[in-house]
Parts: sequence; structure tokens; C-alpha cells
Amino acid sequence: MATGIPEDDDSLRARLTPEQYAVTRCSATERAFTGKYWDHHADGTYTCVVCHAPLFDSDDKFDSGSGWPSYDRALSAGAVTEHVDESHGMRRIEVRCARCDSHLGHLFPDGPRETTGERYCINSASLDFEARD
Repeated sequence: MATGIPEDDDSLRARLTPEQYAVTRCSATERAFTGKYWDHHADGTYTCVVCHAPLFDSDDKFDSGSGWPSYDRALSAGAVTEHVDESHGMRRIEVRCARCDSHLGHLFPDGPRETTGERYCINSASLDFEARD
């Protein structure tokens, strides 16, 4: 387990919902159009549900039509890490929290061309939200 996880596994299981635990610790994926942030439009910062690290800004969120929260960039260069994922018979880029190594989602090259061209497709279950004042 990564050193940035703030609690032991039993504590995480007690604090997180079963879906949050499955997504962040077991790399599961929530069903499209079911997460609390896929159609969320408030102004603020999306943080890691496990360690509370800031990950994405609402200014970089866009409607991809995928049913998951989508961002064209991470909050900062060091906020997330990217890893090759060859599961499910395809090659994708997995996105993890840089602080605690929690699974967040995947990165695809089909984001808005007028910005980065990237789409961070993130599970709502891996996120919390801090509204801006």
C-alpha cells in the first residue's frame, strides 16, 4: 500500500462507502450517470475521498457525455499519477491520486481540442468537493 494513505484498511472500510472503497482501493468503476458529481456544476475543488488531496478544479470540468465527471487537466502537475492499464483487453492510462495512490479513473485523448485535448474520466466515488467562497 502507498505510504500516503492516512488510515489502515479497516479504518478505510469503516469510513468509506462500499462503492468508494471498491473504486479507490480495488480499481472498480461506478456505473455511468450514477455518481453524485457527473452533473455537478458548483464552483470549487474536487479532492480525493481517501486523503483529501486537491485533484481537479471546477473550471476545468466539462460535459463529456460519458456519465462520469470529466476534466481537461489535473489541478497541478503533481496532483495525480498516470499508469499504463492493460486490463479488460485494452490499453488505457489509469489515473491515481499522487498522495495516497487511490484509483480515480482513466485518462483519454478525446477531450476538448480547444484546451488540452485530454479527458480525465473520474469516478464520483473517488471524489469529495470543497466549494469556493
